[in-house]
Amino acid sequence: MSGLEKIADNLAFGGRQQQWLHDSATLGCRMRFSVFLPPAAEHGKLPWLLWLSGLTCSDENFSHKAGAQRLAAELGIALVMPDTSPRGEGVADDPAYDLGQGAGFYLNAELEPWRRHYRMYDYVSQELPALLRRHFPLNGRCAIAGHSMGGHGALVCAIRRPQDYVSASAFSPICQPTQAPWGRKAFAAYLGDDEAAWAEWDASLLLAERGCPLPLRVDIGLADAFLAEQLRPDALQQAARRGDARLELHRHAGYDHSYYFVASFIDEHLRFHARHLLA
Repeated sequence: MSGLEKIADNLAFGGRQQQWLHDSATLGCRMRFSVFLPPAAEHGKLPWLLWLSGLTCSDENFSHKAGAQRLAAELGIALVMPDTSPRGEGVADDPAYDLGQGAGFYLNAELEPWRRHYRMYDYVSQELPALLRRHFPLNGRCAIAGHSMGGHGALVCAIRRPQDYVSASAFSPICQPTQAPWGRKAFAAYLGDDEAAWAEWDASLLLAERGCPLPLRVDIGLADAFLAEQLRPDALQQAARRGDARLELHRHAGYDHSYYFVASFIDEHLRFHARHLLA
């Protein structure tokens, strides 16, 4: 377990809520991630949910605010929460909240000064799962979910690598980043001006072109201030029809973009994934 260091370990609902550091070869920096191991982890390897958080977040937002541990402990599902970007001295950054550290967008950057460290797609889809399977009691059955920027990342990972997951879900995802201000800014910085290259990181474009064999669930709050300009869920729904994908799109009156929304419906997402993780 060279380079793997446990920095927090708390009892929660009979399981362990932990925080770890490790050296990431993919990102070229020290990275932090959180894990919740339910009580059943003492008796064997478990299925697990990989959660990707949004802009300005870290590995702590979901574990602190979503309230997922109680039901995860009951269901016997582990939770894994990586950080949202590379971090540290020598890692490129930007003073804006929607670019640089805290805003990795779960893609592989192609331009300087980002390309050395900003390879979050490879990190969350390959390096981190391999490390987890080596050192934690996790089996090969993984679901993926996320919020906002992380919802975008979860959908893109699921569509591009459906063989790695049994199901995917998202709260308030950036569904069509090539047409949203957050996405266009980040894609131009990380990938360059050729918008044809952006299509490989746009969930709606990918879904329309490739389809997806996985069950997909997306929840949107209709009082979300970012709904029309940044999230664009109608584009994802139309793409699912073109790609013949199994998408459940749930719209909730009165709910906004916050973790209060996530906490209100996280049980539904966990049960959605449990049907496939525990099948």
